[in-house]
Amino acid sequence: MTKTALTFQQYFSLDDDACIAKIHELKKQLGNELFILGHYYQRDEVYQFADVTGDSLQLSFSAAKTDAKYIVFCGVHFMAEVADILTRPNQAVILPDLAAGCSMADMANLRAVQQCWDDLSTVIDPDVSVTPVTYVNSAADLKAFCGDHGGTLCTSSNAGPVVSWALGQREKILFFPDQHLGRNTAYALGIPLSDMAVWDYKKPMGGLTPDQIRQAKVLLWDGYCSVHQRFKGEHVDAYLAKYPDAQVIAHPEACFEVCQKAHHVGSTSYIIEKIKESAPGTRWLVATELNLVNRLQEQFRAENKVVEFMAPTVCMCSTMFRTDPQHLLWVLDNLAHGNIVNRVQVPAKIAESARHALSRMFDITQASTKAN
Repeated sequence: MTKTALTFQQYFSLDDDACIAKIHELKKQLGNELFILGHYYQRDEVYQFADVTGDSLQLSFSAAKTDAKYIVFCGVHFMAEVADILTRPNQAVILPDLAAGCSMADMANLRAVQQCWDDLSTVIDPDVSVTPVTYVNSAADLKAFCGDHGGTLCTSSNAGPVVSWALGQREKILFFPDQHLGRNTAYALGIPLSDMAVWDYKKPMGGLTPDQIRQAKVLLWDGYCSVHQRFKGEHVDAYLAKYPDAQVIAHPEACFEVCQKAHHVGSTSYIIEKIKESAPGTRWLVATELNLVNRLQEQFRAENKVVEFMAPTVCMCSTMFRTDPQHLLWVLDNLAHGNIVNRVQVPAKIAESARHALSRMFDITQASTKAN
């Protein structure tokens, strides 16, 4: 192993332009050995270098198809974990900044979920009565927990068929970590709000009585996305009062009131396609991450489409924003010198159980696609 010419600190004294010029050189030098994944929410200075862009799971599928030796995931930690689970042992998945996490994912950890399971067992038998479902925005060990307990995971695109399947397996579901995706999805399937209860992981027994646990069909973990939490129903009302012909589109991580007021609700890919397919001159109010909204505004400006961010204050995914040109340059320069830094590796036992949960999700999604 040889050392790079710069120390860790020296990379971060470089300005963006200097980093970007050097990244172009290193990307060319590393050639087919390198494959860069860029999540839709990444800042443009980093997004421009992605070989493939998309949602988290879509990017992991792309990683699994490449023969590249080094997979640099410009996203957050749980995304890199999924990529590591799906790729081969001879491939290294790298996260430019290991501190790039997800505040929502951090609201549910294995200790807290296991405590919830233990608490539920004092009222019901969860292994008989409850199907655990975790959103893909969660740590690998929670995906493994679902794999070991007859559950699965979902994305914002397939949450509907997954929740429907889960309720067909057992009488209740435990949905974590995002309560809003769980609530919006279950309600769209015809489950009334009265059949849902929020499990507050900070309180004994989730803050629920035994009767509330018995009566609930859907137990929603008290987690949320800090970005999508900022959108309010009043933002929709004020915008439509000013622009009554506008279309409102929201990610299902937004709260129930916003999703009920929106004309369209769907995943990031759904939002992009819906705006892309709309007629020239259409005006859109969008409830999702700021970098993506700004990129859509620029992309469709020539068609006279107006794409605006729902919240009145700036709000971007701060953890996603941690991946900057300096961190990307640091990992690429190390690779060019034979050093792998910031590799993300999921322990084999956890990865195996997580694959069981992933496999169930794939089967559910395929069955749903064939049925439709």
